[in-house]
Amino acid sequence: MRAAVLHEIGQEKLEVHDDVEAVGFGPGRVRIRVRATGLCHSDLSAMGGVLPQPAPFVPGHEGAGEIVEVGEGVSHLKPGDRVVVCWLPACGVCPACKRGQTELCLAGFMNAGTPNFRRPGGDVFGFAGTGTFAEEVVVDAGCAVPIPDDVPFDIAALIGCGVTTGLGAALNTADVEAGSSVAVIGCGGVGISAIQGARLKGAAEIVAVDPVASRREAALRFGATRAVSPDELADAKQQITAGEGFDYVFEVVGRSATARTAYETTRRGGTLVIVGAGAMDDFLQLNMFELFFDEKRILPSMYGGGDVLRSYERTIALWRAGRVDLDGLITHRVQLSEINEALDQMRTGTSLRTCIEI
Repeated sequence: MRAAVLHEIGQEKLEVHDDVEAVGFGPGRVRIRVRATGLCHSDLSAMGGVLPQPAPFVPGHEGAGEIVEVGEGVSHLKPGDRVVVCWLPACGVCPACKRGQTELCLAGFMNAGTPNFRRPGGDVFGFAGTGTFAEEVVVDAGCAVPIPDDVPFDIAALIGCGVTTGLGAALNTADVEAGSSVAVIGCGGVGISAIQGARLKGAAEIVAVDPVASRREAALRFGATRAVSPDELADAKQQITAGEGFDYVFEVVGRSATARTAYETTRRGGTLVIVGAGAMDDFLQLNMFELFFDEKRILPSMYGGGDVLRSYERTIALWRAGRVDLDGLITHRVQLSEINEALDQMRTGTSLRTCIEI
């Protein structure tokens, strides 16, 4: 089968091979025919070494498709079922799951160290234990979440990561208060989803911050009340909050520099939500006095900060009701053979989400 492979960390291009085999099928596992997958910035981060991932590997973790085969002991799925790939499944028995913090379950991360694919030259891993830039993938049955027939594969793929992460940051982690002021730093697919979440919660002011003009324009269509470049953020803070700072600031870039800006843009007693996935050697510096004196809440948001399955269901309900726009997030569509075009679109900021049709 075909799959896009990164052979060494740091390479900028993927190679599409037709000699890749999805491996690991057996009890408790399922084989999925991938139909659509989104390109998430986390894929680029893994390719560049920002996020830890053994190589060679098949990127992609935001996918949807059909069940081809189910292993022994899998009773809730059957061939032909439409599913979204969940890269962070809940095991249900670890301490985090028992506390109701299923987004902190480590079971899915344990899969990242086991090869998902094989080529004649040896084993190939799947990013985040999945690897959806492939025609087929074998995963634990818990990674395959059934979706209703009326949800297209491209929409389901977005729900698998970016939309769930962004919406959840506003709805679950921050629980944005109606009438509040919000700033979102970084307005790709995840940031736009956070903007939609803040709008759903009734935020009065939503400022989108991004260096790319097309993304700022898109943010206004999705619910932002103002869109500014990073250089204009200080003026927006002064005009909207009289210099006090925003009630909620979402950092959706994953860098200490933007997180520090986000902290300084948050009002005293306000809430800073860290959504972007950053590098382990990139440190955010805060002094002990400001932590005490400003009483700002710093809330990391992992995968939307809530139960993933409930978040999927909620997103589908909101999409059906026309309360969130998911179709509009897909700005580009490519085939698997054009995957490097999608990478360029992400790097230049010309896309919100590129859908790879497989």
